Amino acid sequence: MEEIKKEILCEIEPFKENGYEFLNKNMSKMDFRSISCGFGVYAQRNQKDFVIRLRTSSGVIALDQLKKIYEWANKYEVEYLHFTTRQSIQYHGLTIDDTCSLMEEALNYNIFTRGAGGNYPRNVALSPLSGVDKNEAFDVTQYAIACDNYFMKRITSYKLPRKIKVAFSNSEEDTACCTVQDLGFMAVNNEGKKCFRVYVGGGLGRNPKKALVYPELIDANEVLYYVQGMVDFFISEGNYENKSKARIRYIVEKLGEEGFIECYKKHVEAAKAKGGLSLECEEIKNTKKGIKVDIIDNRLTEQKQEGLYSVYLHPVGGQIALENLKEIIMILETCESPEIRLSKTEGIYFRNLNGVEAKDLLEITKDMGGESDFEQSISCIGVPTCQIGICDSQDTLREMITYVKENKGDTKYLPKVYISGCGNSCGAQEIGAIGFAGKKKRVDNELLECFELFVDGSHKANEVRLAEKYGEILKRDIPKFMLELSNILKESNKSFREYISVKNDDFKELVEKYNS
Repeated sequence: MEEIKKEILCEIEPFKENGYEFLNKNMSKMDFRSISCGFGVYAQRNQKDFVIRLRTSSGVIALDQLKKIYEWANKYEVEYLHFTTRQSIQYHGLTIDDTCSLMEEALNYNIFTRGAGGNYPRNVALSPLSGVDKNEAFDVTQYAIACDNYFMKRITSYKLPRKIKVAFSNSEEDTACCTVQDLGFMAVNNEGKKCFRVYVGGGLGRNPKKALVYPELIDANEVLYYVQGMVDFFISEGNYENKSKARIRYIVEKLGEEGFIECYKKHVEAAKAKGGLSLECEEIKNTKKGIKVDIIDNRLTEQKQEGLYSVYLHPVGGQIALENLKEIIMILETCESPEIRLSKTEGIYFRNLNGVEAKDLLEITKDMGGESDFEQSISCIGVPTCQIGICDSQDTLREMITYVKENKGDTKYLPKVYISGCGNSCGAQEIGAIGFAGKKKRVDNELLECFELFVDGSHKANEVRLAEKYGEILKRDIPKFMLELSNILKESNKSFREYISVKNDDFKELVEKYNS
């Protein structure tokens, strides 16, 4: 990694010069964006401040890295950090000088920003409880990290048509969303042998698609051949002329499902013929002594290691305040060998805690985020930060939660809601029980924020489906809609998915009442 770090360091000063060209109006926002995205940097909507995305490898963060992430935020006077749906961390409101300084400082702690945006392999997604999950096929952590490291060693040399997203899940719960990725690897215990079921050609965003299932299980240690095969395939068949048709899922449309699989196989075989990519990953043994406790809490997960636990924290909208992060770090410093992992749901897991440590962390974090699925809903950063956003998704989320709670709605019946401020799916609206995607709509001669409503999506392996569009609801009406839905669900004593499975026509009537 040291060689690629040196190469990235040499890029930072020229990038800063481009930043000043943009600020001085000598470079268009689109020209700057074409440069900055590859550095994990975006100009904010005001075209004065900047967002930087720290590519925390597969969401795995060491305690010393978390401390530095806090210190940098404090140093650059950032009030909140944003946990993304790609298991990265975003800082907002930075100057171009601070952005470049942070980029350089992060490299010293093996945290990259390069390739966190643009036409590059993105942060490799990973099931956050891999290694401690009682129901996992096996721990996929080392495979995901090996894949991310493989990408990072080559990150400055990629010339891809668009981005490529790779994911590793430890079970059919698919908490890394393999079933809707460009390339996904799902752990399978095949009679004691570690294998992966491979998913190819999926993706969210404009024209979303479920991934195809590769016809054979693969040996886990051969996974990098399938990664390199997909990269070569993408370069060979991807659309370099039309950006809107440049994702891998459009190659499926071009070649057909059988043709896609056949062509992909050829690229994998070519990679295998070159050799040199086999892995030898052995599961890491956990020797920490556990302490069992009798606690029932939605945010507490009992690990497969006896007497050890994981605690989940979901700050509203994935936005964690610095003073809260400081308190958490102070507690973690008193724990023996704590582990930290970001989730794809804008939350963070604190793992490898004995019962006493877990109890303390639950107590200190109880008012820092949501407890129910509904309060742990997901939102992209949206307007007024995002340059291409259409609606204020964060404000929509907060208004929705606050209104339901203040009006005595029962949040335990409502599902997790996925909100994107536009149609680009940073909030993954197509895979939620309820999803919203922002747009603008003219009502009574006034242009208002409005959200398309998507219903009954799922990424789990045994029930994968993309959500269906049910209608459009004005931003101002979403809180009332969710409150009325919570009352209906409480009266029926059913979860949302249970309710729509038997009362879908009634639910559609409710949607029609609010449909704009």
